[in-house]
Amino acid sequence: MNDILQPGDVGPVLIPGETAQAIILAVRELNRDVGVVDRGGYVRVNVPGRCVLTAESVRHWLNGPFDLPGDLERVMPSFRGRMTLDGETVCWSVG
Repeated sequence: MNDILQPGDVGPVLIPGETAQAIILAVRELNRDVGVVDRGGYVRVNVPGRCVLTAESVRHWLNGPFDLPGDLERVMPSFRGRMTLDGETVCWSVG
């Protein structure tokens, strides 16, 4: 996938840093065709149609604690798509 936002893309917009990098690695692990656009002040993660993220995967890449939704909210000023949270899993989808 290229790093240009497509009409059906969804996913988080993140504040750059260690937690954002762990989230990006987790998204890449759990989804296909992941695009990442680094704009300096923010990083946009693009996945066509549906983007899944688990707290467990972020903890693995962060090598430390990560709790949903609080830790995600601290580094995610925005997102694209419809976001749903179910315990330890967050999903962005079209619609």
